Amino acid sequence: MSPGPSPSLKPVPAAFKSAYLIHGDDHGRIAERRSRLRALAESQSGMSGVEVLEGDACTPEAVAGALSAMTFAMGRRFVIADGVERWKDSEVGPVIDALKGLDADSVTVTFFGREEGRSKVPALLAKAVKDIGGVVAAETAVKPRELPRWVAGQAKELDLQLDQDAARALIARVGDRQQRLLRELEKIALELGPGASPSAEEIDELCSGSSERKAWTLADAVVAGDREGAIQAFMELRGQGERASGLMYAIVRRVRDAHDVAVALAAGESPAQIKGRLRMPPFAADRLIADVRRRDVETFRRGLELLADMEADTRGGAGAALSEDTAAVRLVAEIAGA
Repeated sequence: MSPGPSPSLKPVPAAFKSAYLIHGDDHGRIAERRSRLRALAESQSGMSGVEVLEGDACTPEAVAGALSAMTFAMGRRFVIADGVERWKDSEVGPVIDALKGLDADSVTVTFFGREEGRSKVPALLAKAVKDIGGVVAAETAVKPRELPRWVAGQAKELDLQLDQDAARALIARVGDRQQRLLRELEKIALELGPGASPSAEEIDELCSGSSERKAWTLADAVVAGDREGAIQAFMELRGQGERASGLMYAIVRRVRDAHDVAVALAAGESPAQIKGRLRMPPFAADRLIADVRRRDVETFRRGLELLADMEADTRGGAGAALSEDTAAVRLVAEIAGA
């Protein structure tokens, strides 16, 4: 007797709770979770099976109406209510009543609350979600002073070992958005492999493109007074197609930092005090302070004046007859060689 046809294997739908509340002050993470939920919901029930109430349309009455509405649609129905941080406890009664009567087998509602200042999700809404077996999740942004520790902790979960200097280097390079930091950590983990312990210098290299690194090498050479190295770096970068205006922007930023450091040193501040204010990796701050100490305030003040004059000239001032490259090379040579 021949066996019958094998039953077709159908994908098992994801198991959904009847209600979710996602809230907190990490708005980027909340937006990512909403985007992922909506994509998943549409894959399960199609676009017609997802109802989104946001902005002015996200009122307690409208959401309660959506939850209580009868529908002949097949499959699970999803309701997304985005903006519940504007609701008050005194207004959520209709939603609480609708949640109590919710058909958990056919409807899922997700509330999103982007909290900030006094705008908080009503406590009664959170309680109502929990009372029907739903999930309440807080997405809270890490305080700046706690961010290096948080970065090191996330790195450990990816089997990376980052000390505080390396964590600060990553923050200085990519910014303080947690999602961006996580993405960079994942890239580093893939590139270096499990168990890696990158230094602050290696993190800086890994998180910047080659042209960006060379632009800062150029700027550092100008600050350090390395006239020959600065001119060579400038010509190489221009030969690679980098715009002169972009390179000059890097120089302006570094010379401005150097001027501020020189003023602070002249006022008697310690390198440790100055280093704490610089938004750059610790090793880069140490190098900048060391370079500045070999020169003086007047050098960097004059450098900023020359850079300002060049910007005016390239916009049609007295030196506009010079090509941008010629003016830039002369300026690099003058500031680096001062």
